[in-house]
Amino acid sequence: MSDQALPGDRPDAPAEHAELDGRTPAQKRIGQGSSTEGVRGEERDDFTAAESKRLRGRSLRLLGSLVRPLRWRLVVMALVVVVSTACQVAGPALIAAGIDRALPALMSEQDWAPALLVVGVYLATGVVGAVLMAQYTVLSARISQAILFDLRKRLFLHTQRLSLEFHETYTSGRIISRQTSDLDSIRELLDSGINQLVQGLLYMVFTAVALVSLDAPSGLVLAVALVPLVALTRWFQVRSQRLFRATRVTSARVIVHFVETMTGMRAVQAFRKEARNEVEYAGEVEGNRGANSKVFTLFGTFDPGLVLIGNATLAAVVLFGGFRVIGGTLEIGALLAVALYAKRFFDPAEEMAMFYNSYQSASAALEKISGVLEEQPSVPDPVRPVDLRHARGAVDFDDVEFAYSADAVVLPQFDLHVPAGQTIALVGSTGAGKSTLAKLMSRFYDPTRGAVTLDDVDLRDLHPKDLRRAIVMVTQEAYLFSGSVADNIALGKPDATRQEIERAARAVGAHEFVMALPDGYDTDVAKRGGRVSAGQRQLLSFARAFIADPAVLILDEATASLDIPSERMVQEALQTLLADRTAVIIAHRLSTVAIADRVLVMEHGRVVEDGTPADLIAGTGRFAQLHAAWRDSLV
Repeated sequence: MSDQALPGDRPDAPAEHAELDGRTPAQKRIGQGSSTEGVRGEERDDFTAAESKRLRGRSLRLLGSLVRPLRWRLVVMALVVVVSTACQVAGPALIAAGIDRALPALMSEQDWAPALLVVGVYLATGVVGAVLMAQYTVLSARISQAILFDLRKRLFLHTQRLSLEFHETYTSGRIISRQTSDLDSIRELLDSGINQLVQGLLYMVFTAVALVSLDAPSGLVLAVALVPLVALTRWFQVRSQRLFRATRVTSARVIVHFVETMTGMRAVQAFRKEARNEVEYAGEVEGNRGANSKVFTLFGTFDPGLVLIGNATLAAVVLFGGFRVIGGTLEIGALLAVALYAKRFFDPAEEMAMFYNSYQSASAALEKISGVLEEQPSVPDPVRPVDLRHARGAVDFDDVEFAYSADAVVLPQFDLHVPAGQTIALVGSTGAGKSTLAKLMSRFYDPTRGAVTLDDVDLRDLHPKDLRRAIVMVTQEAYLFSGSVADNIALGKPDATRQEIERAARAVGAHEFVMALPDGYDTDVAKRGGRVSAGQRQLLSFARAFIADPAVLILDEATASLDIPSERMVQEALQTLLADRTAVIIAHRLSTVAIADRVLVMEHGRVVEDGTPADLIAGTGRFAQLHAAWRDSLV
């Protein structure tokens, strides 16, 4: 395990934006608030007006970048929906023309032409409206899928590029929530919500225009009805924004708790945590239920309010129009058309209420996703990278200081020179800074001050491909991906041949157990290597490192999960694995340290002893005491 507490283990350990202000990421981490801290802070629902404005602006910028490549498709779709909506709205006006114009002509003059014209136009508008609406549905679906594809790909690729610090701070459950429930909310908005909004708004505008064109006085009645309609909609909008954000937060918490429980099932069952998990999970689910209950209550007020305003407006239009029909100032067909328009005017309002459902949920989700996409790697790629295709492996720490936060300095003024080809072992108590040293050497973090160099090239200036080619770390957690054994070994060299893969497995002593598997090197290891033991996974990770052939190999407690026979086998394999390369071994088992050329004993981020294993064992220092205790434990 890691010897230094990770940032994710502490609530006060933030990540940061990589800003070009001359400071290292670690300095910025100490000097100011962080972006990850901001993202984690967004897992709440009590934002100030300024914060809400900032989040909306960020979301709109993201949405604009997604829509911009599709602008011409949107123009075509807009033309289609405008024409199709106009065809749908034309119906009541044609009915009025038929009653007030065509029927009198037919009855008095036996003139069928007006009636046939009205019927023909009515049927034509119906057919054109239906065809264009079908086309609009197809166009909108293609656009929504294009946006979702772009957003999903961006989120995945960007999350991969973020530094280790982000992933140790931002829990995996929240990342999964961004890729699942949040994207589903946006999909629902794009698939149906946008259609409801666009069609609803156009339908209401065209309906109002048609109503005023038929009878301007009735338009005044509709205008008066807009006052309570706007007030009710605004009331709903203000409250729903906060409530829907709360549903996204509570939903993410439920997912986080579920993922952590499933991932740590061994620990849950080993420590009988089921009962506590039941209470904790029930609390998270109850919080999510309560948040959704408040949303339903809000809709329980908004929907009846819309119906009430619509019915009252219809009654007022019919009553006002009826008196005018009696007075001879309004024709009966026009009254019928005006009544139909007044009724239809409020129908989209109810549908748009459902749009608010999708919109608020998607808006909150977009805020979360835009927060992740706004994150910048705390270990940024160099602007002008230096190539180092064939590294010798000399590593230097030059006046290095590192701190996870202002009050947690791990390495104070650290200097170290590791010549190319030398194998050093780092020994010390937990928290001494050994794993932090390895993370700096692998450039998972950058130092607060000073520089870590490879062959006199600052790691911050080294080309990322050359860095990953030259330095490889093998940790205690030997992660295997779904796929075959051969695929997992070849991760260190994707173009490796089967002969190279087998040679690497033989070199670390993994060939025998691999051949004992059902399909040998073609055996699917299953998710996370579930078909092989912990020791076998570690052997495969050694084979992966061997085939990568790095100039610098770091073993961070890499033999901790091996049993004694496997460890002895690996000890022999390490002689081959570490030959002709620089190696850094972090181990509590002193049997692993014995193969090192040099041992560094660390305490509180400083080297307190430095020498060969034999010299230190012969002395009276800390390593001699550790070795004596270890030897006594074997007796």
